[in-house]
Amino acid sequence: MELREREADVDDVVILDLAGRLDIFTMPPLQDWIANTLARPRCKIVVNMDAVAFLDSTGLATLVQGMKLCQKMGGDLYLCCLRQPVRMIFEMTRLDKAFAIFAAEEDAVAALAGLDSAPAG
Repeated sequence: MELREREADVDDVVILDLAGRLDIFTMPPLQDWIANTLARPRCKIVVNMDAVAFLDSTGLATLVQGMKLCQKMGGDLYLCCLRQPVRMIFEMTRLDKAFAIFAAEEDAVAALAGLDSAPAG
């Protein structure tokens, strides 16, 4: 798994680009990144999953944990650009109801920054 952090142009939103496989063997760097990012006030994270090819239960659990911790700190974690196989995993586990999932990165950033935009469903 590869991860790359970028700053969005609005309201302190951090974009995390993930690529490859999100599984038990690749989660420690993501877990460390989430822990470090939570040190910021009101963490607002958009996870761009356009290049994620595979996701297992450990990857799902890490994302859920990150979302819950961000919400506890007054921020949130949104997902965007899910490929169909990855999106199907979210739908089968019904986590598509727990996460704000957007088709486009700019929509997720705008929504997280407090601008008007609705999740892609």
